[in-house]
Amino acid sequence: MYGFIVNKTAGSGKGHNIWKKTEKELKRKKVPYIVAFTKEPNDAGRLTDDLLNSSVKIVVAVGGDGTVNEAAAALVHKGIPLGIIPAGSGNDFARSLGITGNTQQALFRIFKNNPKKIDVLQTGDRCGLTVTGIGFDGKVAETANESPYKKWFNMFGLGRLSYTVSVLQVLKSFKPVNVTLTIDGRQRVFTDVWLTAVANAPNYGGNILICPEAVNNDGCLDICVLHGRNKWPLIRQIPKIYRGKHTSNENISFFRGTNVDVHSVIPFLVQSDGELIGETPVRVQIIKEALTVL
Repeated sequence: MYGFIVNKTAGSGKGHNIWKKTEKELKRKKVPYIVAFTKEPNDAGRLTDDLLNSSVKIVVAVGGDGTVNEAAAALVHKGIPLGIIPAGSGNDFARSLGITGNTQQALFRIFKNNPKKIDVLQTGDRCGLTVTGIGFDGKVAETANESPYKKWFNMFGLGRLSYTVSVLQVLKSFKPVNVTLTIDGRQRVFTDVWLTAVANAPNYGGNILICPEAVNNDGCLDICVLHGRNKWPLIRQIPKIYRGKHTSNENISFFRGTNVDVHSVIPFLVQSDGELIGETPVRVQIIKEALTVL
């Protein structure tokens, strides 16, 4: 029995249309399923818990990264596989797994039932799947999620542009600060830090390849720090960062580890999987093989 968690409002209504296609295919193939629809934030986690108390053997999230994140958090260490049919504006986690935006192909992947275990991020008491961003990135997430233009971009399939516009907005007023990172017990101090990205997958923000070598099954975090008093060298790096072509230099540092504590001289906003979750100080750690995905 398949259990579906559907966010019909994902992608400014794209979730509704994708569910209709999915439902049609399920009925055509006479596949037994249960479906539950989210109505409010955090519903996906609660509804996943409800499905686990039924005869469901596979949980499928139809929605964006937020819906997938909530369902995944409820499945950590449960052994029940998570399938994904992308329906959001970014779909970064699905993309990191190689899950296509084609509904039929995504559904066929689920029917193949080829499970694998992956690592998850733990940021404070929250589970994450792709990237925890601290500083500039947190402010961009806040700006994008509160912006009036995000809905319009989503309606035309241009969700990634809402993140780009928010980046340009935040650049006008953001001030870098000094940050201390403690990675696996070793302390490092950076001046004028704009962003610390802690990654379990290479991409976020609609496929920005912030940590291009990150993978979700190696038991490690990939960490990228953008720092420097002058913003212009960093601005010139933005096109390269989008493509994952940036490398270590005087303004960009990369590290790997299993846990990292981030302290800043003033509180920095923290986002994980595109959702604002708090402020520094914060600890991010890897939980090995915690989630089963299809």
